[in-house]
Amino acid sequence: ARIAREEMKQRLKVYFIMGSVNCKKSPFEVLTEAIDGGITLFQFREKGSGALVGEQKYEFAKQLQAICQKRGIPFIVNDDVELALAIDADGVHIGQDDEDARVVREKIGDKILGVSAHNLAEAQAAAAAGADYIGVGPIYPTKSKADAKQAQGPGMIRLLRDNGID
Repeated sequence: ARIAREEMKQRLKVYFIMGSVNCKKSPFEVLTEAIDGGITLFQFREKGSGALVGEQKYEFAKQLQAICQKRGIPFIVNDDVELALAIDADGVHIGQDDEDARVVREKIGDKILGVSAHNLAEAQAAAAAGADYIGVGPIYPTKSKADAKQAQGPGMIRLLRDNGID
């Protein structure tokens, strides 16, 4: 069965996103410290210059996933549906330039599906396609993502809530 709405809301409270290129020390240490600090959901996002690929990415994902499983933290894979299925991740997060959310929902079944949205129409489409949560942003300026859109501030969250998406 798909994750219940209330459980998903609880899991989204402290959502940590990381890959090897984001760490100045061991990613395994960073993830363990984040879990000790109270994260409730983890997204494996292995992108950017120097990111692992192929078998190295797969093995790295499995090691991070094992840390999450040991501590009861759901493990979400960013933008790689095949990897998410291969390692039996708890879910996948996709962006607007990735595979269509309806197709991904069919592929992953009851696993968690997160979709990035940058406006009301994209958020409504994600919800209609079966997204369990919608990622909006960036809310504040960021340098962690080379192709980040312009910061929108909290107004986008208000707009979505005012239109029945929360």
